[in-house]
Amino acid sequence: MCESRLNGGTGRGESTACDWLHIPLRLLCGGLLFTCNAVMWTFFSKALRHSSSSARTTITTTASNFISSAVLGRLIFGETHAVLWWVGISLTLCGLLVLHGSTPQAFPQEEDKKVM
Repeated sequence: MCESRLNGGTGRGESTACDWLHIPLRLLCGGLLFTCNAVMWTFFSKALRHSSSSARTTITTTASNFISSAVLGRLIFGETHAVLWWVGISLTLCGLLVLHGSTPQAFPQEEDKKVM
């Protein structure tokens, strides 16, 4: 519809539709941006509440944001990422595995308090 106008078409009915089409599209994108951010902050705050370490929660959230943006960017926009980007996200995921694989160690002072 608006493509013919961009290619040089001068249809009277098409130009009016194309003139106002960007407004609802911008509002839709703004609404989606707000909704996605609200959902992300909701999950992040719930994860902080249930996690013993804020570092684990922050790294997990950051890694999931990178991965989901890569997958959705590929599916929706057909984006491709350079090899260096994939190396970086792989290192992030390896660090995430190390962080989640390690068990929290109790300090000697805490063990003394448990005995008493």
